[in-house]
Amino acid sequence: MDAPSSTDHAGAAAPRPVLEGPDIARMLTRIAHEIVERAKGADDVVLLGIPTRGVFLARRLAAKLEEITGRAVPVGSLDITMYRDDLRLGPARTLARTDIPGDGVEGRLVLLVDDVLFSGRTIRAALDALGDIGRPRAVQLAVLVDRGHRELPIRADYVGKNLPTSLRETVKVQLAEEDGRDAVLLGVKQTAPTGER
Repeated sequence: MDAPSSTDHAGAAAPRPVLEGPDIARMLTRIAHEIVERAKGADDVVLLGIPTRGVFLARRLAAKLEEITGRAVPVGSLDITMYRDDLRLGPARTLARTDIPGDGVEGRLVLLVDDVLFSGRTIRAALDALGDIGRPRAVQLAVLVDRGHRELPIRADYVGKNLPTSLRETVKVQLAEEDGRDAVLLGVKQTAPTGER
């Protein structure tokens, strides 16, 4: 028998988990194997996570790639705040940290890592930010969840889960490093709190 659904203060159904920790771990393992296969060993791969949760996912992917290949994969973060096209539409945003591994990105295969792919605008901003840092040999994209509704011609190379959604729904990724648990939550949009897309 199904448990009754919980509700928030406004009476709307609370976000429900559609993926749990073991699902996320399996997806990251699969993505890591796909990267090794397509990059023929991942020798020149650099992982750059998009803050906040993309950074944690990039670190987890780097650890899995090291398990598979036996060599450390450079991992860093890429702050896109000043490259966003919605800066003037909301309150001031806190700058995150850009941390480029010591060997840089020149001539390397840069793998951008993010939690949710939605409109594509975050990735466009990431490409602009990356262009100011160096000229990679190629750029690829890995996301945990692709929820659709693209506004720009951007597609992920590696996807943990395609999750069809309506524009009324929200997708929130929770990761243990930031939220104390691993889960992907699907909810209904009330007002868009930080971290929901």
